Amino acid sequence: MRGTSRVSQEAGIEAFEPVAVAAGVDSRLLAAGLFTVVDALDSSGSLRRALTDPARPGTDKGTLISSLFGELDSRVQEAVADFASRRWWHEEDLGDALEDAAVEALLISAQADGSLDVVEGELFGIERLLVANLDLYSALDNRAAIPEARIRLADSLIGPRVSPVTKALIHRAATTTRGHRLAKNLAFYLRAAAGRRDRRLARVTVAAPLSEDHRRRLESILRERFGGDMTLAVTVDPSIVGGVRIQVGYELVDGTLLTRLNDARAQLVS
Repeated sequence: MRGTSRVSQEAGIEAFEPVAVAAGVDSRLLAAGLFTVVDALDSSGSLRRALTDPARPGTDKGTLISSLFGELDSRVQEAVADFASRRWWHEEDLGDALEDAAVEALLISAQADGSLDVVEGELFGIERLLVANLDLYSALDNRAAIPEARIRLADSLIGPRVSPVTKALIHRAATTTRGHRLAKNLAFYLRAAAGRRDRRLARVTVAAPLSEDHRRRLESILRERFGGDMTLAVTVDPSIVGGVRIQVGYELVDGTLLTRLNDARAQLVS
């Protein structure tokens, strides 16, 4: 998303957040409404152009939104009208911004009922399971399969006991046709969940499970390095032999033994 759209997205989500927070657990319903609008935008180029046309007055866009989505909660209609009133570099960026706002609304509902930590843990567990089972991942990420089939597969994967927010997010990740792969969606959900707790997500890969003492020490080191609290998403991968690989955002610190051996081998060959 380019600069103009990024500014509009951030401003729109900042304006929508207090509405979702005030809705509390019911912000889950606002998320469902926003997803409905996103799906409509994805299926209609004329609607995208109408709502992102900078020459079209905001009042006209608001009237169009009311006529098309009058059955949705008024707070959803107002949020969509606010997003549409902003400037967008590309017409598809409006849908991306509304999608992100819907995800935030779902996470806000989890925060309201005290299940945000649970959601974050469930999402990471599902991500790890899919990484370990590429056939299952491919089936769930198969955009040629009908959405209902992917939802049934997702339900068989997550089971009946996951939180409602986790279930909604996994269903969305598996069925959205917005061009985002399943892995990218899950990674975004995890970052967003950590962000709602004013934490950054650190993906940590180690050769053997971390003890609680090592985990606390690593959290302390990362907190000092990145200047804030961290959520550790730890993956055990014996193939790295030893050491640790840490990724925070786009920054990668790879101190694994396998990497050092490969580097040494490359130096010998050269």
